[in-house]
Amino acid sequence: METKRTSTKEIIAYLVEKFPGCFSLEGPVKPLKVGIFQELAEQLAEDETVSKTRLRQALRHYTSSWRYLKSIKLGAYRVDITGAEVAEIDQEQADYASKTLKESQEKFGNKINKDKAAKKPYKGNSKGENSAGKVSNKPSKDDSKFKTVKSKKQSPVKPAIKLKPIEDSALTVGGKVKVQLGNSPLDAIITEVMGKDVSVQLNSGMVVKTQAKNIFTE
Repeated sequence: METKRTSTKEIIAYLVEKFPGCFSLEGPVKPLKVGIFQELAEQLAEDETVSKTRLRQALRHYTSSWRYLKSIKLGAYRVDITGAEVAEIDQEQADYASKTLKESQEKFGNKINKDKAAKKPYKGNSKGENSAGKVSNKPSKDDSKFKTVKSKKQSPVKPAIKLKPIEDSALTVGGKVKVQLGNSPLDAIITEVMGKDVSVQLNSGMVVKTQAKNIFTE
């Protein structure tokens, strides 16, 4: 009897072993077809080494990596579990992947900068304390900024897209919907429905688990 895979790293390595034309650990990454989770779940239904929950988590981790997001480019093709090309990446999908990659890299970069700042030696406080421990009464440059700041015109707000909560009967695998993640609704395809829990795949290929209350139609 094979040992059950529990860590994301182990499961991804197992997917590379089972579906070499689809997954890879190093080098170029192939964009995955929308809805591939369902195919993988069916193929591994009798496989006791990988649970459905762990499979979903591993797939989400794989499609959120920088290496994967860089593969979502205009003109590239998505593949199925055999490695066969099934759909071409369009401009919208490429733009979304590029935006997601940029946000992830900026978040990582900000974290590194914060860690570096936290390790720097203490050099006085915000009240203008100098190296001798005395407080200066001279106004700082930052203080003068507050006196010269002028109000800026706010940019016009774009009209919000009118969405309707989806009916339970419309929650079907393969259905095209809008999913509310953050401030903007995103296009997605339903890949799995488990009661009020719904898994969807975004245009970037990323699989996200959410609840039915966050699923809408136009």
